[in-house]
Amino acid sequence: MIIDSHQHFWTLARGDYGWITEDLAPIYRDFSPQDLRPLLDAHGVDATIAVQAAPTWPETEFLLDIAQLNPWVLGVVGWMDITAETAADAIRGAAETHPRLLGLRPMIQDISDDRWMLQNSLRPAIEAMAASNLTFDALVLPQHLAPLETFVRAYPSLRVVIDHGAKPEIRNQGFEPWAGDIAAVAKHPNVWCKISGLLTEASADQTADDLAPYVQHIITVFGPERCLWGSDWPVLTLAGEYGSWLQTLQRRTEGLSEDQRHGVMGKNALAAYPRLAYGLDQFTARKPGPE
Repeated sequence: MIIDSHQHFWTLARGDYGWITEDLAPIYRDFSPQDLRPLLDAHGVDATIAVQAAPTWPETEFLLDIAQLNPWVLGVVGWMDITAETAADAIRGAAETHPRLLGLRPMIQDISDDRWMLQNSLRPAIEAMAASNLTFDALVLPQHLAPLETFVRAYPSLRVVIDHGAKPEIRNQGFEPWAGDIAAVAKHPNVWCKISGLLTEASADQTADDLAPYVQHIITVFGPERCLWGSDWPVLTLAGEYGSWLQTLQRRTEGLSEDQRHGVMGKNALAAYPRLAYGLDQFTARKPGPE
């Protein structure tokens, strides 16, 4: 089973998406399940995880509604204001009410304070996430990796997934200090990493070979068991095609065992997002069997 661990939907008229402007012409439109499903069918991808693209709870509810109507959207990584005084109660309530809510993703890359995640005021919310089996998606840049290492050490019972390999500076061939910093984070067993979003960090004249050292480093330091493939569709369309990115990752994992490849391309998502079991059960129950 192939699971795309990172994709988005949006309806611009909602007004949540301040970062999507006319300058990003290829993605300056609505993207729905009807747009994605043909791509999944064409390339043998079974199911997905939808990830928030706006820092609002209503957008998270919008995605949860989509997941409820489309069983192949196994779950949602949403957003909530975890700085609010009532955040811990809100998190526990949301986890109980929405079984398809897999985790939360504060958009750390857009926060000016690189050490924002380390403030003590977040502890009740973070502990509520861990207690509710919700995963923390870390949308970070290379400069956030050192604070992130401190963060994951402080919350060993919290599952953390790094999005897009922490967005290394591929277009500038920047390997260090990213490589050393992400290796330090990878030493903690409660951290996974998505091999996603790397094409959009490369320049137009770079190829899959230019991405190879970054992909290989992620697989090496996390081990195949803690890596997840994701498309980052439709943001991916700014730099490439769905099928091409899938094939790139399949080629990069050819040296792994069959079980390890299956893990990267799907099975590892269940370990990173244990609440995925609910959506997976619903998907399996509705999937047509042999006649």
